[in-house]
Amino acid sequence: MAREIGNMRHLTLVLAAVLVTGCGDGGTGDLEAWVKEVRSRQHARIEPLPEFKPYETFLYQAQDLRSPFTPGENRSLQVPGQEVKGSGIRPDVNRPREALEEYPLDSLRMVGTLEQGGQVWALVRAEDGTIHRVQPGNYVGQNYGRITRITESKIELVEIVPDGLGGWMERPATLALSE
Repeated sequence: MAREIGNMRHLTLVLAAVLVTGCGDGGTGDLEAWVKEVRSRQHARIEPLPEFKPYETFLYQAQDLRSPFTPGENRSLQVPGQEVKGSGIRPDVNRPREALEEYPLDSLRMVGTLEQGGQVWALVRAEDGTIHRVQPGNYVGQNYGRITRITESKIELVEIVPDGLGGWMERPATLALSE
């Protein structure tokens, strides 16, 4: 008898579960309505992608052109029939380079002067923090700058720079005392 009661309970539970699932709509009615509404909306028209021009290839043939990495004469600045006459000024590229020629002139700072036995030296700080002692005749900066005069407040020098016509020219420059 206990077995029949257990089977009856089991059968009652199964029938109740079937009745509950069969009577409901599964709770998807509102979802189905929303999907139907979204499908009925008008779809926005998507603009087509713009058309791109096809890439035109260029074959670079430089065997008859001057290399862009070597200096050449700027013939476009010359007057036809007239040759460029250089000033004769040229940097001395055969002399040994000095330590302060590694730095651009605007990165160097004059920090003081020294005088001993009538000889005047200037103290120049490089961008790496080292202090160098220089005197007239020494070279500083990357444009072949030669020191011509040292005063208590500045160092006067002459740089040799390209003139734009294939030659060179002298340009005065100074390093003022930094406070």
